[in-house]
Amino acid sequence: MNRPAPLLTARGLRKSYGTTHALDGVDLTVEAGESVAIMGPSGSGKTTLMHILSGILTPDAGSVHFTGAGTGSTNGGTEVSSLNEEARAKLRRERLGFVFQDGLLLPELTAVENVALPLMLSGVPRPAAESHAAQWLAALGLEGMQTRRLGELSGGQAQRVAIARAQVADPHVVFADEPTGALDSATSASVLGALLDSTVGRGRTLVMVTHDQATADRCSRLVRVADGRIVADSAAATTGGVR
Repeated sequence: MNRPAPLLTARGLRKSYGTTHALDGVDLTVEAGESVAIMGPSGSGKTTLMHILSGILTPDAGSVHFTGAGTGSTNGGTEVSSLNEEARAKLRRERLGFVFQDGLLLPELTAVENVALPLMLSGVPRPAAESHAAQWLAALGLEGMQTRRLGELSGGQAQRVAIARAQVADPHVVFADEPTGALDSATSASVLGALLDSTVGRGRTLVMVTHDQATADRCSRLVRVADGRIVADSAAATTGGVR
């Protein structure tokens, strides 16, 4: 039986900033339904890798192929690295979700407005977008907090709002960059549980950059990066080869 194509396939990724090689020929595949933790020291290239996989950055060389339907799809996939900036923005908005360490919520908006924003940017009428956003807030334990602004939320609550915003458009992949890095250990564990449940718990895929081993241990796969290269991949250990 033929296996389905990987959700994300990166081949030969290279990215430099001046004389610094952030990525030096990286190959990586990510299967649908995985939770992948990417770890490495500061400057190792892990965040650059995530940004290229998600279309925030383009590589100097190499390619990223995304098999989820969306902008620029041909034969069931999208060559993310070849899309122009507008097309990559559309892909990120409609097919990908993002959670960052500081949330990047808009402080002038309420919780429900922050969550509804991706839908409204895609043309969903505000009442429908906010209704769907309120459902996600409730699912993440924030029922009754729809009208609160950022200053009225705890750190953990704000990150749950950020998770709801990442999930509201039902993305194929959620990319998370140190999503619990600014939280205490108890809140971190709770927020990470909400992120995993709302992503891989629904059959979606999570790709997460983290410095925290305890956070990485809760993912199904660990990829270690150093000096712009993948130096260890737990998937290779279980499959007997490099993915």
